[in-house]
Amino acid sequence: MKNGWGNRLFGNRGERVAARFLKKLGYQILARQARSKVGELDLIARDGETIVFVEVKTRASHATGHPSEAVGYQKQKQLTRAALFWLKQRNLLGHRCRFDVIAITWQDGEKPVIEHFIHAFEATGSGQMFS
Repeated sequence: MKNGWGNRLFGNRGERVAARFLKKLGYQILARQARSKVGELDLIARDGETIVFVEVKTRASHATGHPSEAVGYQKQKQLTRAALFWLKQRNLLGHRCRFDVIAITWQDGEKPVIEHFIHAFEATGSGQMFS
């Protein structure tokens, strides 16, 4: 079982892997761990003309469920608020955007299994974005 620091380091490792994965697909990484008063966005990337907010979930196994299952309604709502804040701060509200989830599973120290869920969910909650 990991402690708080161990979990954070494991999560950071997953975010680095996810960023490399997206770069290989031709995405431009705009920000990592973008923190604001309304929350944190793991990765922000550009896929062509679309700004992509990427939530990365990293697990050692599926014992507690698939990593993507951790992105429920409340998490989606928080990510929507953080993305809206990020876009407003940069005067980018007119840009098309979407939310992706990357699930990474490291089992038995082997190479990670990376699953990319493109357009995993719609903007959720009040203050929704339109694209």
